[in-house]
Amino acid sequence: MTGKNSMKSKEPAATAANDREDTQGAPKGVGGSQSDEWNRLLVDQTVKALSVVSADASERETLVKAAESGLAGIGPRDEIEGMMAANLIAAHAAVMDCYYRAPKAMEYADWRDQLNMANKLTRTSVALVGALDKHRGKGQQKATVEQVHVHDGGQAIVGNVERPGGGGNSKT
Repeated sequence: MTGKNSMKSKEPAATAANDREDTQGAPKGVGGSQSDEWNRLLVDQTVKALSVVSADASERETLVKAAESGLAGIGPRDEIEGMMAANLIAAHAAVMDCYYRAPKAMEYADWRDQLNMANKLTRTSVALVGALDKHRGKGQQKATVEQVHVHDGGQAIVGNVERPGGGGNSKT
């Protein structure tokens, strides 16, 4: 019996992401995690992304409040959604910075480059929103058929018929 106890003591202790010691005093709704460390990290990363496009780095408190408000507004439910929310905020800030810089560009090529970058970042934002919706299960559709009438010469399929997401034209 002592052999079994010694084996248990050699096993590494697992640390859960929602460990009680790590859940004191951080905004729970901002990062999608029960872990304060994760939520603080996500807010800090979002603030860094916002401060890159901000003219004044001394407005950190305002940026922290903006990052927390934006993340809370998106309402991530888990860490994956928290990362997508932070990316969405960073992409939005970069898009707006490109739109701000475009008319100030001295040369036509610089102006066009800023608008091209804004276009790419906008597409990235749309893709992130789609990925967030898909992760949350909003991309799935379900239809329940109550009654089926099959007439002479007709055919019917009975059972679960699944189609790949995105409304693609697959031949299944």
